[in-house]
Amino acid sequence: METQNVTFAIPKEILYDLKLLATKRKLSLSRYIINLLEQDVSRQKEYEEAMRRNLQRLGKYDLGTHGKIFWTREELHARK
Repeated sequence: METQNVTFAIPKEILYDLKLLATKRKLSLSRYIINLLEQDVSRQKEYEEAMRRNLQRLGKYDLGTHGKIFWTREELHARK
């Protein structure tokens, strides 16, 4: 995979903690941050794919409303 250098500022307290965590895992700081970013990107892609599948499944159901609402909020929450 091709890489590109980027520069960004991290608060010192967070940087200190990141370095400690990377050291505990026997990783360089760069590799540790890349792992975190890869996990986040992967989770986001999985979420978007799951959402797409679920929306696709929902489209198969006909609720018979034809996109119109035939009730009011008050009717739905009426106490008997």
